[in-house]
Amino acid sequence: MLQSAFASLCQGHGASPPHSIEQLLAGVAQLLPMLDVIPNAAIFIKDLDARYVLANRTLVQRCGLKQLQPLLGKTSADVFPAQLGPGYTEQDRRVLEQGFVLEDQLELHLYGSREPGWCLTHKWPLYNHEGRIIGLAGISVDLQSASQTHPAYQRLAAVDEHIRRHFNRRVTLGELTRIAGISVAQLERYCKRVFHLTPRQMIQKVRLEHAHRLLHSDMPITEVALQCGYTDHSAFTRQFKASTGFTPRQYRETC
Repeated sequence: MLQSAFASLCQGHGASPPHSIEQLLAGVAQLLPMLDVIPNAAIFIKDLDARYVLANRTLVQRCGLKQLQPLLGKTSADVFPAQLGPGYTEQDRRVLEQGFVLEDQLELHLYGSREPGWCLTHKWPLYNHEGRIIGLAGISVDLQSASQTHPAYQRLAAVDEHIRRHFNRRVTLGELTRIAGISVAQLERYCKRVFHLTPRQMIQKVRLEHAHRLLHSDMPITEVALQCGYTDHSAFTRQFKASTGFTPRQYRETC
């Protein structure tokens, strides 16, 4: 997978760890022309202050820029809209300060048109030869369209339809497997292949899409949570913040 290959490159698997972020960049920068032609993934490296030191063309364009240079030395909070940027930078701090590894995080992203869309984000800390964190690398891969040619597509389309009809209540894996007529293990595996998401991520995505729409209204946030299938208001807040970087209340204030 693309993220695995990039992670191996940045982490120096099969070679000695770098002495500094500059040494690492000297190697990775040679591959930037190749990274620039990947249209469905924003790829980047940041320093200890969460500032961009390398990014591919896709990310540059999504920041509303034409060249890489104006992006360098800035944080996500500096270049992305208020609804998204600070949350990305807060996420970066966890990676840089705690060594936190982020994998398959479903979150909102911006496309070249400045329209929001969904992606799966991966971030991991970068270490030097002494085992100290010297920066982070990350990749946000656009959520692809469903693979309609997969043999299990029709079964899983019924699962997707069921989720979209009943997301405002608790949806169990048991009822989804009964609809598809397959085991839990098969459901997990096929959903990743067809929709590029786990069943739980599919439910989460539909709920959060609805929440984004409702937060543009005057509906009380506790009611928004209930309408989106969250009986636990704090669980709604945690999941919403994980995808946007903001609590529902903060997001509403920035809309």
